[in-house]
Amino acid sequence: MKITQKNVDDLTMVVTMNIEKDDYKEKTKKILSDYRKNADIKGFRKGMAPMGMIEKMHGKSAMLDAVNNLISDGLNNYITDNKINILGEPLPHEDEKKNIDWENDTEFEVSFDLAIAPKIELELTSKDKITYYEPKITDEEKTKYRSNLLRQFGTLVNAEAIEEDDFIIADLIQGETRIEGTYVALRSIADKKIKKSFIGKKSGDELTIDVNKAFENETDRAAMLKIKKEELATIEPNYTVVVKEVKRFAEAEVNQDLYDKAFGPGNVKSEEEFDSKIVDRIKSEFAQESDYRFMLDAREALIEKAAIALPEGFLKRWLHNANEGKFTMEEIEKDFDLFLKDFRWQMIRQFITKEQNIQLTREHLLDHARKIAAYQFAMYGLQNAPQEQIDTYAESLLKNEKEGRRIIEKVEDDLVLDYVRSVVTLDKKSITIEKLQELTK
Repeated sequence: MKITQKNVDDLTMVVTMNIEKDDYKEKTKKILSDYRKNADIKGFRKGMAPMGMIEKMHGKSAMLDAVNNLISDGLNNYITDNKINILGEPLPHEDEKKNIDWENDTEFEVSFDLAIAPKIELELTSKDKITYYEPKITDEEKTKYRSNLLRQFGTLVNAEAIEEDDFIIADLIQGETRIEGTYVALRSIADKKIKKSFIGKKSGDELTIDVNKAFENETDRAAMLKIKKEELATIEPNYTVVVKEVKRFAEAEVNQDLYDKAFGPGNVKSEEEFDSKIVDRIKSEFAQESDYRFMLDAREALIEKAAIALPEGFLKRWLHNANEGKFTMEEIEKDFDLFLKDFRWQMIRQFITKEQNIQLTREHLLDHARKIAAYQFAMYGLQNAPQEQIDTYAESLLKNEKEGRRIIEKVEDDLVLDYVRSVVTLDKKSITIEKLQELTK
């Protein structure tokens, strides 16, 4: 088999393979022999049918398999032997397509387009500057965060008279029907006049309301009446409300119990330490936003500095082919600039990882998975979940193919960006939290 190479430009080449009968003759015989061994043909013992019959039945398909295997192996070996670093996968050459007559041809010529991975030249020094935004933590922000913590760990307490944001436990009466101990949040009452009629009422007081007007949300109304949503249309809406208890949300008291709930047992022992921890937590939370903005800016800076040229026409065809036609060329064209940016960043990330011998370890992955686990537990109110519980969930994230892949990419990004931060000069700029949040949207 003869293989020739034609460089179209610095980024693409055409590899042509000329295949003669002698190249695939032995492979075809081997395939036919395998067919014969497994052939179960009436009138012959298994594997003993005449070869002539096997050739007549399977000769063309065997030749096709042999040629296709020869093409696949030959192209892969050529790429490997000649140390050609390609992008994507080889594609059938689109400008020199030739119709092959598999019934009659014995010699074949096939050509493939290859995209050559460009050489990356990127050297970072302290002369390179990348902006790093540092949020200003104002007294207003500290007060706001403190108040949020007090509300987060607050409780419902008994109150004497109903106020606008209170909750009540009441009985609803309609004739012989009595719904006991239903729960009503005043903020869920849509009708302002009805809501106002509750203000000032105390335990034991009564008032009559139209529940359809008071509670427009059908799900809330059904829950309050303790019936199925489908039954709402059948009810008479006027009920007498008998107030049993008035509940009011109260912020948590600033004491050791709050310190332990918010920051873990024994980590804070005074109000001064509590306020200091609040500042630390604000810095920690917004440091993530600063780091995220730095990541975006660093990517842009490195992509611009590396100036990687790519064979865009080939990559569009490759995307269309790799997705098996799920996306039209018009759809690919629409998001192609974003694809190029991400593709260039992946190449830069791989280049830096290799050049700096950055090692991605299991502990790196597990540590990041633990952070995800702890964050998700916190979202459900478990601020200080047991370490064993966090570790178990982290392991499950790594075992999940989709989540595991995301974690690997994120950790690789973080390690590369840690290197970038250690080399370039950070152009630190103070910024309000509101402005930082706008930049990270």
